Amino acid sequence: MSDPAGLDDAERVRDACIEAALAGYEDAAMAGLCGEGALEMAISAIRRLDMAEVIGNSDAAAADSTHKP
Repeated sequence: MSDPAGLDDAERVRDACIEAALAGYEDAAMAGLCGEGALEMAISAIRRLDMAEVIGNSDAAAADSTHKP
């Protein structure tokens, strides 16, 4: 039996991790770090993610975006 709510949470976490990693890597590359340093910054960005915020505020964020013109 699948858990649709759990799957939704997992997909939000995955998307947030990818977004954080890409942003961290891009910031590091712009700062002139080597590839290894940029990778370390990307991993650090993932580690700093607030999972409660990623999962807990997703419903509120979706509601806010539907009410904006």
